[in-house]
Amino acid sequence: MRNIKVILQYEGTRYQGWQKQDSTGNTIQGKLEALLSKMCGKKVEVDGSGRTDAGVHALGQVANFHIETEKTPEEIMDYMNGYLPEDIAVIQAEEVPERFHSRLNAKGKTYCYRVLNSDVPHIFDRRYVYAVPDELDMAAMRRAADALCGTHDYRAFTSNKRSKKSTVRTVDSIDIARIGDEIRFTFKGNGFLYHMVRIMTGTLLEVGMHKRDAEQMEWLLKEGVREDAGFLAPALGLTLVEVRYQ
Repeated sequence: MRNIKVILQYEGTRYQGWQKQDSTGNTIQGKLEALLSKMCGKKVEVDGSGRTDAGVHALGQVANFHIETEKTPEEIMDYMNGYLPEDIAVIQAEEVPERFHSRLNAKGKTYCYRVLNSDVPHIFDRRYVYAVPDELDMAAMRRAADALCGTHDYRAFTSNKRSKKSTVRTVDSIDIARIGDEIRFTFKGNGFLYHMVRIMTGTLLEVGMHKRDAEQMEWLLKEGVREDAGFLAPALGLTLVEVRYQ
């Protein structure tokens, strides 16, 4: 069996997230597995670096799968792009060692959340930005973002209350940049919990709107109560930019 690693881009607007579901075939993983299984004539399982939520986009999602085929990685990529819907594309494919696993071997990820800070709609970006017309205090958001960086228990910033796994993560940086009417929040870390980036974004936006103090972040991390943190920012503004490996 050969192990193939691919890098994918997709617009998540019309999909029910990455993870395949019994109730629908309208997931990224489900589309990939159906296509590759048809190509090989037998069931193929695809592992992703992580599960993007319904409506979340990707510029650099990484996945891998074990298959028996004579096709080269380039031919596999061409085959996939020939049959995938127009909002999913394979931009790179290569054969990797058998033990490579896109999720287990990942060392870090970068996410970007885009906010349209204007009351004038941007029609051609409407599927990729969350519109917040309120005036936002950039300095206060940056102070709050700095306080959220480091190695902490981020249980206040996840919607998954039932998981028994560790909620400790390392956030290397949160960069907040204004580009015209748009504000981009770029998160880099060794991994992110379920809804973590979207909840952190919602919390930072509340700081920017002066609905909470930037100095509250240390308390949120210490207390670890989800209900004390900010709102869950909508999925459409979030994009998985990059997955990093050793």
